Amino acid sequence: MSNSTMATTLAKRLQSSQPYWQTEAGRSLWETQRACLGPVVESRVGGHSLEMSMGPALMTMSAIAHPIRWSPTRQLADTDSTLICPPDQLALPDRCLDVTVIHHWLEHLADAHFTLQEAARVTADNGILVLFGFNPMGVSGLARQLRKRQQVFPWSGTWRSASRLRDWLAFVDFEVERVDYCCFRGRMNAKCGEYWESLGRRHNLPLGESYMIQARRQQRQAPVQRLKFGLKAPASPASLGVTRSGTSAHYQPYQAYLTQVEPSKRHKPESQKAESQKPES
Repeated sequence: MSNSTMATTLAKRLQSSQPYWQTEAGRSLWETQRACLGPVVESRVGGHSLEMSMGPALMTMSAIAHPIRWSPTRQLADTDSTLICPPDQLALPDRCLDVTVIHHWLEHLADAHFTLQEAARVTADNGILVLFGFNPMGVSGLARQLRKRQQVFPWSGTWRSASRLRDWLAFVDFEVERVDYCCFRGRMNAKCGEYWESLGRRHNLPLGESYMIQARRQQRQAPVQRLKFGLKAPASPASLGVTRSGTSAHYQPYQAYLTQVEPSKRHKPESQKAESQKPES
């Protein structure tokens, strides 16, 4: 990977983006992005995380025990736990990461959808996938229309909207939980103003220079098989009111009952009872 043509190209793109983060505009953007990411990852205490960033590290506030940084070449690796591999072939097992962060790399990759597919593969079922990108609908996106010919970061990349990435995430079975816009500044201002930043963040206005997408894997529900309850054959009218002996319990009038009783067992009048009780002569 480190000696391949693709690795060399990605290393040059990563190195060309570093001067931007040293400017006032770059530092202001990085601070607002880190402020957006902080509440999302501060409460997570999982085992592993991966950050593919074109700028300084953003996951410094996380409590995850094993943070991993990605680099296209060994020369650009800054820690011993740096992952060096192609972005579309991550050398990690399936669903092993609690947090996966892609910071502006999708705008500078030829096959960005393959990288997103790999990031979705290594994210755990209960993990989160975070994407950072430049907003083409913001003030900086309008200014970018005049700088398309400038081959300088960040104007050299392909800016995609949050709705476009929502469709990409749906293709890899991820659903967007929240989209946060950050870095609200005027066209001539290099630093994000506190007033405009607080106003834009409070109402989440889609006019910020950057956006943060928080996505999670779609949980597929287990198939439910409904039991069919009923009789195979319709019940006959004679079966209604069946007694334990199996005979029908129909209502019978008293006169019909007397006809069924034996004559010797019928009730006798009082006069006949008195004569029957006299002793025989």
